[in-house]
Amino acid sequence: MKLSNNTQIPPEEIDLQPIRSQGSGGQNVNKVSTAIHLRFDIRASSLPEAYKEKLLAYADQRISSEGVIVIKAQTHNSQEKNRADALERLCQLILDATKVQKKRKATRPTRSSQTKRLDSKKKHSQTKAGRGKVDY
Repeated sequence: MKLSNNTQIPPEEIDLQPIRSQGSGGQNVNKVSTAIHLRFDIRASSLPEAYKEKLLAYADQRISSEGVIVIKAQTHNSQEKNRADALERLCQLILDATKVQKKRKATRPTRSSQTKRLDSKKKHSQTKAGRGKVDY
């Protein structure tokens, strides 16, 4: 499975097991294993160390505390489509975890936006003050 131009995962590192799908019964649900259970061990993989560190630090419920990614694909009715879906989701998870965030540029609010904000606060305050008890 190819992640980028110079990074790929060999197929033998990905454990794909067919299992029975969950959900209400049908003609095939109790006898055909169409769902796919994907397991990928981050620490034992051939990914670069930077990828491994980012994946292990990534906050996602699909990554266990032992460093194993577990993905269950059961949306489609065929095993091949579920297998492709599971591999695509693994690829997307790795790419999301290793994406470099843009550095935020600190900006200042403009003078007009500050005056608009203060004006709206004054108006809101006057509206609330007008709702008080009337003293004759």
